[in-house]
Amino acid sequence: MAPANLRGTLNIGFQFMITIGIFGANLINYGTASIKGGWGWRVSLGLAAVPAIIMSVGAFILPDTPNSLIERGYGEEARQMLQKIRGTDDVQEEYEDLVAASEEAKTIKSPWANILQSKYRPQLTMAILIPFFQQLTGINVIMFYAPVLFKTIGFGGEASLASAVITGIVNVFATCVSIATIVVGTLIALKFGVSGEATELSKGYASFIVLFICVYVAAFAWSWGPLGWLVPSEIFPLEIRSAGQSITVSVNMFFTFVIAQVFLLALCHLKFGLFYFFAGWVVIMTAFIYFFLPETKNVPIEEIILVWKRHWFWGKFIADEDIHVGNHMHKDTSA
Repeated sequence: MAPANLRGTLNIGFQFMITIGIFGANLINYGTASIKGGWGWRVSLGLAAVPAIIMSVGAFILPDTPNSLIERGYGEEARQMLQKIRGTDDVQEEYEDLVAASEEAKTIKSPWANILQSKYRPQLTMAILIPFFQQLTGINVIMFYAPVLFKTIGFGGEASLASAVITGIVNVFATCVSIATIVVGTLIALKFGVSGEATELSKGYASFIVLFICVYVAAFAWSWGPLGWLVPSEIFPLEIRSAGQSITVSVNMFFTFVIAQVFLLALCHLKFGLFYFFAGWVVIMTAFIYFFLPETKNVPIEEIILVWKRHWFWGKFIADEDIHVGNHMHKDTSA
């Protein structure tokens, strides 16, 4: 529904809401930790039902998108919705583009089979690797286990929860990762060594570790946090959009689960080396994005295939006959 020039901004709102949710959860955990009788974690866990209920109710009142209306044969309703969300009656060209894309999408009987075709190789690669790389930044290690991690490196129970709140605040206001990760690993290594045992951390040293963890969280919030969701939402044409988005979310959730399960074991065995492990992956993913992901800013979703066709690597997977765009797109590309 978002116009091309505002799509990125509006999509980043998704990440911004996530960071607010994480910050709220950190505050709740910090507040409920003082509840006696073992009820603190129960209250914290039970309150997760509140946003779940809000989202469930909200799903029933969301309007249909113009794309959805066109695909179901409600052309005039789609035009009216497009006029409403654009705030103008001059939507004929965009409407024709949506209709052309929808007609092509109708010729695709199985998006899951078609996403494996050569011409969709760029989208399939990004659908898998972008969420994979996002999790290998190590962000969920910090966000899931911040209290455990801070407590392990010498903070008390209350202090560890407070430090988690600090990282949550940084995440909200931030919405380099590699450098920050290396520094955190080095600071821990200097105190813990390879044995995992350390003398008591001084207040200044502990604050220094928290500072660089905040730098790390801020760097993530400026880069892989919002863009890990934004880029996949911009690159799938309608005919494979459902399959592509499903793959992206599934890969993200799968590796979120894997990293959450293996982190504590990996921390015990790798100790400070775990941070170097994540830093190494950040270098790899940065190089991959630099060389293989073209700019999609201000490009309508219906024209994304033209961006891939012009790319030095992905262009060889897309034949000229694979490009089908609306009339005004032809005018733009020939101009």
